[in-house]
Amino acid sequence: MEHCHHDHHDMHHDTMPPVGEGTIYTCPMHPQVRQAGPGHCPICGMTLEPVTVALSDKPDPELIDMTRRLWVAVILSLPLLAAVMAAHFALSLHMMLNGGTGRWIQLAVATPVVLWGAWPFFERGWKSVLNRSLNMFTLIGLGVGVAYLYSLAVTLFPDWFQAFTDGKVPEVYFEAAATITALVLLGQVLELRARSQTNSALRALFDLAPKMARLIKPDGTEADVPVSEVKAGDVLRVRPGEKIPVDGVVTEGASAVDQSMLTGESMPVEKNPGDKVTGATLNGTGSLVMRAERVGLDTMLAQITAMVAKAQRSRAPIQRMADVVSGYFVPVVVGVAVVTALAWWLWGPEPKLAYAVLNGIAVLIIACPCALGLATPVSIMAGTGRAARAGILIRDAAALETFEKVDTLVIDKTGTLTEGRPKLVSLVPMKGFNEAALLRLAAGLERGSEHPLAAAIVRGAEDKKIELPVATDFQSLTGKGVTGTIDSKKIALGNKALLRSLNVAPEELETLAQPFRNEGQTAMLLAVDHQPAGIVVVADPIKQTTPEAIKLLRQEGLSIVMLTGDNRATAQSVARKLGIDEIEADVLPARKAEVVQALQKKGRKVAMAGDGVNDAPALATAEIGIAMGNGTDIAMESAGITLIKGDLTGIVRARRLSRAIMNNIRQNLFFAFIYNSLGVPVAAGVLYPFFGILLSPIIASAAMAFSSVSVITNSLRLRSVRLD
Repeated sequence: MEHCHHDHHDMHHDTMPPVGEGTIYTCPMHPQVRQAGPGHCPICGMTLEPVTVALSDKPDPELIDMTRRLWVAVILSLPLLAAVMAAHFALSLHMMLNGGTGRWIQLAVATPVVLWGAWPFFERGWKSVLNRSLNMFTLIGLGVGVAYLYSLAVTLFPDWFQAFTDGKVPEVYFEAAATITALVLLGQVLELRARSQTNSALRALFDLAPKMARLIKPDGTEADVPVSEVKAGDVLRVRPGEKIPVDGVVTEGASAVDQSMLTGESMPVEKNPGDKVTGATLNGTGSLVMRAERVGLDTMLAQITAMVAKAQRSRAPIQRMADVVSGYFVPVVVGVAVVTALAWWLWGPEPKLAYAVLNGIAVLIIACPCALGLATPVSIMAGTGRAARAGILIRDAAALETFEKVDTLVIDKTGTLTEGRPKLVSLVPMKGFNEAALLRLAAGLERGSEHPLAAAIVRGAEDKKIELPVATDFQSLTGKGVTGTIDSKKIALGNKALLRSLNVAPEELETLAQPFRNEGQTAMLLAVDHQPAGIVVVADPIKQTTPEAIKLLRQEGLSIVMLTGDNRATAQSVARKLGIDEIEADVLPARKAEVVQALQKKGRKVAMAGDGVNDAPALATAEIGIAMGNGTDIAMESAGITLIKGDLTGIVRARRLSRAIMNNIRQNLFFAFIYNSLGVPVAAGVLYPFFGILLSPIIASAAMAFSSVSVITNSLRLRSVRLD
């Protein structure tokens, strides 16, 4: 068994091996436990899970094995239990069962159940003693073992026991040992099934990937090839209605692509040559030709799946509390069971020894902390799977716990609150010009410029289907603007310094431009043949979803701080429209992390949302970083939460989800603790002197199985939690 620390760098694996001997397995409760091939955790006894998710749909061998043991245990222990129950009402049957032959028949029926059915529990219980980390299997092994060995001793040496019990042979408890085994096996089968269900979110992600791709060969012929054979640089055809095979860029054609499986957005997105497309998204009615860029384990889908798998295996800090409690709990329970047995033996009613054994076993079984062990991992597995379906990637469980406690959200303006790329928003022509003429000249001139504002003007003209003229004598004057000649007219587009240098009076245009500038928009002045012609206004528009998202984030109890490199006027105009009170303007990229630290010094718990490389230090500094997924890989790696679609409503969803998961874990821990705290005294016989109530080991084991099932059922509710 190799113990190594769980590191954060196992996201990329060179291959996705089939699950088996060569695969590394780890424990969901104790990620530091890692070994090659399947097995059980030496600390808690839970079944180890593969680090890389199984691509195959092969059934879980552990589940098959436990199910087989369960059926044998049920078939053999049910008649045994029925006979013992009936014997309480029929004296003759009671005499027969507790006679010499009856005891041997019971021994014959119960032995396969205990020695074969419960063998995994004995094995793990013994390992827990050797490793000095007592766990739930220690208690189960002790409980079943004591019941069976006591009954075996009574069957083999009845005369010896008669000396203790006034000449009567005490009852045997083979039915208790067999039934407890069957019930614990039932709990294990239900737990393994639930764990395979929580993995269904991952399986569903895997299944999204198409299996085949249509390759266009250099000679122009086409052939269907398995997606695993596609290499970066290959040219592929995607026909209408097909899934896009890998991540890449459209080279020909246009179509609307349904990206809902990745981003959660219902509207298809238009894709034209030059646009990026993502593997496993669904092509609409157009035909596309694309060049493959990221294939195999580099595709967005493979990375998402690896990220979700890693998050499912991570541990929330709240779980450490459960671990510490479990560590003290088992030795205390064994002590309580021994004290209970001694108390009944010394002061209990006759038959003293029988009562001592029964109540000691009941304490061991009911106190079994398996529900405690399941409380957090099952919630986290179900919750992170649900998050992936909503377009939210969670790096680890600690991020969920932290995000629930955050009270301040710092948002980078450009690309997060706004679209992140400038857009032509207004044209104001002077006398003698109309909007179309103004735009034709401005776009014709800007076609030669590299500036992002120029691209916005050219795009605006193309959207309006304006044919662009050719500009000659093009000149770009840094800090001023551009000049050139179109249709033998001298054209200038820029700021007032440019117009002044060309002896054009800019005052009239400046007056037109001022209201737009007050709104934080960029207004450029256009002159034709040394005469003012009008203004062209470009702005970075606020995303449609932003105002509603800000309102919902406020309702979630978050204070919003807007961070931007823009000047204060622009920042204030955006903040005014969105109702944001706190602004940090003129912030250089390097200072973003300092702003976060300043807020933290005031005692605030800060989440930072951003999308660029320059946001990475601030994302890492904040209690939790939220990367907007249309951003860069480095931002995603330094963030605790990544939104695949860079949209603030995703933050609202992530906040609701973190709250739902943490509440779910608290409910689970409450179920587990309250149940054990109430169960142990009752099993020890505290109520017997007052009400004559005793808890038989069979009822105790049924209750124990029920507690695990209630925790699992509660956790699985997360798979359908409403986030909108």
